[in-house]
Amino acid sequence: MSQMYKSKITYFLFALTLILVLSWTTISKLPNALTCQQSNVVQATGSERHYTHPDKVIVEPWRGEHHVYAIFMIPGGYLNDKFFTVTIKGAGTFCGVFNFAGTTVADGVYAKPGHYLMKALFKTRIAVGLIAQGKKDELKDPRNWRVGYTKIEEKR
Repeated sequence: MSQMYKSKITYFLFALTLILVLSWTTISKLPNALTCQQSNVVQATGSERHYTHPDKVIVEPWRGEHHVYAIFMIPGGYLNDKFFTVTIKGAGTFCGVFNFAGTTVADGVYAKPGHYLMKALFKTRIAVGLIAQGKKDELKDPRNWRVGYTKIEEKR
């Protein structure tokens, strides 16, 4: 190979590496689409606020979009937040939305009598970044996922 050809390949590889590093840095610093302040949707109405963790967490981002999620069980007669949080030590708190209205069966989880299930979707892009940081086990830990809910007050 000629010296000129080798130097062109070297410059090309350097430029490609620089573009990849800058792209990853930019993407990883993008703010979450939802701020966690928005997750406080259920306003304090005099009812005590409760929190729960999911019954099941699935982390399979290699299967594509919507394969990082959790199934939460909420008591009937209670209104859940429209958003959930996932807190990963050293990475921060991330928020997401629920995929569908309450149901009694979801992905092998059956709601207890008087309860309903909600499927919480976590952004695949953020999950991949957390896994790359070695945080997969923390992401799979149900104690790191949380949603708030409060009793539905009857109108008088």
